[in-house]
Amino acid sequence: MVSSIQHAIVQDCEIDLRKFGDTFEGAGWTKKKSYADRRYRVMLDVIRPATSPVSVLDFGCGISHLYEYIKKNDVPNIVYTGLDLSDSYLALSRAKFPDVTYHQVDLMDPVTTIPEFDYIIMSGVLTYKGAASHQEMLTYSQALLRRVAPFAKVGLAFNVMSKHVDWERDDLFHLPLTDLAIFLEKALGRHFTIRHDYDLFEYTTYVYFTPFRDSREGT
Repeated sequence: MVSSIQHAIVQDCEIDLRKFGDTFEGAGWTKKKSYADRRYRVMLDVIRPATSPVSVLDFGCGISHLYEYIKKNDVPNIVYTGLDLSDSYLALSRAKFPDVTYHQVDLMDPVTTIPEFDYIIMSGVLTYKGAASHQEMLTYSQALLRRVAPFAKVGLAFNVMSKHVDWERDDLFHLPLTDLAIFLEKALGRHFTIRHDYDLFEYTTYVYFTPFRDSREGT
């Protein structure tokens, strides 16, 4: 069931791409482009201050709109890599950015692997569930996060739909904050930040594999 959910989501996204092309709708979003840019900004905020470039994997990169945001806004010190399951999305991404490294890897296959990265960003990977039930999507999301996390050396960012909304769409994955926090503490550790402050119908979580240290604390 986990594998079938994943591939059903990819198929639905490819329908959007055929219908809307290289647009935010073609990447599976239904609101304004400005919302997408706000989302990318929040996703990149997972990166802690660094004096040298950091490696970032855009997991579920789609049409590489996150990379376009990075380039357009001159976001410094990021070495970008993309990963997706979709032939269609990757063909378009590679045509636009031939110098970028892209992986087509199904990490839910236990024999597959990828390099380690400083940060892994999963924008939109866990917001849509399609025809799957909430419990099926919950099982899939937890399995995927467990599988992806070991490849992130510093931090991991992902978003899900919020329960704190006026109404919920049946095909979206609305996850209670408490349920997520309980899972993260047990499975990935207690060093995480939940961002529910950017006025979309979702929230973003940063998981870190070392605790935050404020330089003002001293030694």
